[in-house]
Amino acid sequence: MTGNYVFDDRLRRLSAFAILSGFQPWDLPGVGSFYDFFDRLWNLATPNFSSHVKPPVRQKVKKPKGKGQKADSIEKESVAELIDRLSQVTFHTDKEAYGLLFRIFRTCFLDESIQRGKINPSRLNIAGDGTPVVTAARFRSHHTCDCWKSGNFNCDCNRYFPQPDCSVGWDSSRDCWYFGYDLYILADADSDLPLFPLYHAASKHDSHGFCEAFFRFRAFAPDLKPASILLDSAHDSMAMYKLCKKESIVPFIDLNLGNSRKTEDYHHGVRIGPDGIPICSAGLKMKTNGNDLNRQYARFRCPLNINGVCTCGRPCSDAKFGRTCSIPMETNTRLYTSPPRESNEWKLMFNKRTSSERCNKQIKLDYLLEAGKHHSTKFWYVRLYLIMMLIHMTSWDLPE
Repeated sequence: MTGNYVFDDRLRRLSAFAILSGFQPWDLPGVGSFYDFFDRLWNLATPNFSSHVKPPVRQKVKKPKGKGQKADSIEKESVAELIDRLSQVTFHTDKEAYGLLFRIFRTCFLDESIQRGKINPSRLNIAGDGTPVVTAARFRSHHTCDCWKSGNFNCDCNRYFPQPDCSVGWDSSRDCWYFGYDLYILADADSDLPLFPLYHAASKHDSHGFCEAFFRFRAFAPDLKPASILLDSAHDSMAMYKLCKKESIVPFIDLNLGNSRKTEDYHHGVRIGPDGIPICSAGLKMKTNGNDLNRQYARFRCPLNINGVCTCGRPCSDAKFGRTCSIPMETNTRLYTSPPRESNEWKLMFNKRTSSERCNKQIKLDYLLEAGKHHSTKFWYVRLYLIMMLIHMTSWDLPE
């Protein structure tokens, strides 16, 4: 509320602001007009997705053991179950609460960036990542019953939540708890420009946030089909690779060894590490030797092979070039990717994943997203889309 009064005061004091906003300096609208305008951009009768009155929150995010690690998911359904459910949902874009906001953003800004060559729709590489958005100093709710009068402060009666769409989450970058949203942004990996945003409660895991954003982005922009996706290790699951295969998308997902087997497997007498790389008899990881795409095999060679000659003091093969190993890629598409995870091609592409972090940095730090002390999801979405529009406009004046 205060922010709108400040904005209205600046319009009256600075004529340039008024003109840039499309008003005459001597004929400015009142604060209520801005609220009415924001209501027209929101396709929902209420300013939040959920009701203010609901049961108390019992399940909370657990603090991770290691520093800098992300909290484990508290979702009741797995990533595979979520993908299966979302794939059967028909999203009506005109009925989504932020549908009109995205339509304006797509028509006036995203399409303009495509026409200016900032985004290549025929080769769209999408990077995704979640970022915490702090909305209040702490979590608040109050009783709607009189149980507290008898000394029962932990009853199961409904509570009133001032910010019902927010929750408590763990900020892995700052190693602290926070109350607010988890903002998941899909960005263009080549230009760092935002493509599609989605607010979740702070307790939402990034893997679930990506699925929610991906299927909605596909419904809102069916013509923008991603050629590849670039995600961090929080998204590493077999369900993600199956989704990419179904959608003809090349996945570049960092490997999470916590999701791999702790014990080593064997393939034709060769030990296989938890990252899928064979280990030779000398205890060294074998080097990737490309993929045989015709036969769908991941190939590996002797790690001590120099210029085609094995230099090991105790060779484990009679071959001049040392031991080789071929593993069927279909045995584990998560471990045996195409291109191979250890190849330069894979590493060069995966390095673009940081574009999502740069995009989040622009939104939060450069354009001060968290400076808006709003109490409803509606105003947080309006502020977010205005910032995304400014980011696209700024990129138009940058040199190629």
